Amino acid sequence: MFFLPVAFAAERLVKPIRAKNIVLTVLSLLFYAYGEPVFALFLVFSALLHHLAGVYAKKKERYPAALLACLIVFDVATLIVFKYLGFFTELLNALPGLSLPVPQIRLPIGISFFTFQLMSYAIDGYRDTRQLSSSFGDTLLYVSFFPQLIAGPVVKYHDVAVAIRHRRTDPRNTARGMRRFVFGLSKKLLLANTMAIVADAVYALPAGDLSTPAVWLGALAYAMQIYYDFSGYSDMAIGLARMFGFHLRENFDHPYAAVGITDFWRKWHISVTDWFREYVYIPLGGNRKGRLRAELNAFVVFLLTGLWHGANLTFVVWGLYNWFFRTLETVGALPVRKSRRLRPLWWIYTFVVTLFGFVIFRAESLSQAWLFFLRAFGIGGVGHDPAAALGWLTPSFVCCLILCFLFMLPWTRLNRKLDAMPKSGVLRAASYLLAAALFLLCIVVCVTGTYDPFIYFNF
Repeated sequence: MFFLPVAFAAERLVKPIRAKNIVLTVLSLLFYAYGEPVFALFLVFSALLHHLAGVYAKKKERYPAALLACLIVFDVATLIVFKYLGFFTELLNALPGLSLPVPQIRLPIGISFFTFQLMSYAIDGYRDTRQLSSSFGDTLLYVSFFPQLIAGPVVKYHDVAVAIRHRRTDPRNTARGMRRFVFGLSKKLLLANTMAIVADAVYALPAGDLSTPAVWLGALAYAMQIYYDFSGYSDMAIGLARMFGFHLRENFDHPYAAVGITDFWRKWHISVTDWFREYVYIPLGGNRKGRLRAELNAFVVFLLTGLWHGANLTFVVWGLYNWFFRTLETVGALPVRKSRRLRPLWWIYTFVVTLFGFVIFRAESLSQAWLFFLRAFGIGGVGHDPAAALGWLTPSFVCCLILCFLFMLPWTRLNRKLDAMPKSGVLRAASYLLAAALFLLCIVVCVTGTYDPFIYFNF
C-alpha cells in the first residue's frame, strides 16, 4: 500500500532521466526482493548475462548463433529446474520400477515472464544488433520494471527502449495512468474476488455433493474470476507504467466477446500469444510449409502454452484442448463466422468451449476435471442437494456477475474512448470521479478483507 506513493514521489524528485532510471531500478529490485530476496540476485545475474552477450555482439556487429544457443539453453534450463523438474520427476516415477526423489524447489515469482523477456531480448538482438542495449542499467530496468515484472504483460526491449532514455511525464498522462490503475484494481478486488468465493467453494466440494447447477455456477464464476483477475492486473501494470512515462501494449481485447477459439486467442493474454507466434510458431515454419505442417506447429505452440502456465497435466491438456477446437476451425470442420446470422450461435459455442477449458485449467487433477464434465450434463449422479447451489446466488454475487457480463462486451473499450475525450469533457471528469469513488471502495475492501493474490503470480 505504501510502496507506490513512495516510488512515485522518489521518481518525481529527481530530474535527469538516468537518475530516474536508477531510482526505478533500485525500487523495482527492492519490490521483488521483498518476497524473493535470493531470487532478486538471480534476476540481476540473468540480466547481466544477457547484457554481456549483447555487448559482445554489438562489438562484433553480429550475434554468434552459438552464443544465442547458449543463452536459450540457459533460459530453458532455468524454467525446467525451477518450474518443471519436480513435475517431470513425477512423470518418470509413473514408469514401472522407478522411484526417484521428487525435488522440492521453490518457484521464483514471475519467473516465466522475466525469462520470456530475456529470451526475446537475445533473439531480437540476434536478428538485429541495433536492438541491443549498450547500458546495463537500461537492460536491468527493462527486465525488472516492477509494474509488469511479476505477471506481465511480456514486453520487448525495442518497445520500451526509447521510453527508457527519452520518456516524458506530464500531469495528464499521470492522471490517465492513475485512472487505469484504479479500474484494474477494481476489477480484481470488486469483481474477481467476489467470483472467487463461489468458484473456490464449488471446486472444494466433495464428489458426492457436486451437482449439475453447482458445476455450471462454479465454471462460470471461475471463468469470470480469471479474466477479471488477470486483465485487472494488466490494467494496473499499464496504468502504473503510464504514470512513469512508459506505454505498455494492451494484453486483453475483450476475449469473451470472441467468435471462435482462433479469435479468442487473438484477444486473450495477447503478449504471450504473440511471443509464442513470433519466437516458436514462425521459426518452426508457421503456415508456409503446408496445412499439415502448420497444424503440427500449432500443436507445439499450444502444448508449450499449456505447459508454460504450470507444471501439471491439467495445463497441458488445457493447451491441447484449445488446439483441438482451433484446428477444427482452421480446417473448416467448424465454419465459424461464415454467416452473420449464425454469429450469436458461434459466440455461444466459443464461450461454452472456453468455459469448459477453464474447468480443466482450474481443476486440481484431470480426474476432478472429468468429474466436472460429467456432472455438468447430469452423468454419474445429480449430487447430494442440487438446490444448494442457489445459496451462492447472493445479491452481491448476482450484481457482480451482471457487471462481469456487461464489461466483457466489446462496446466497453472505455480506455481508448476516455483517453480521446477533450480535457474539459463532462464524461472525462465523471470518469475521474468514478475512479476516485472506486478507489475509496477498494481501500475499504482491502482493510476489511483478506489477502487474495493474483492468479498469474503462480506462473
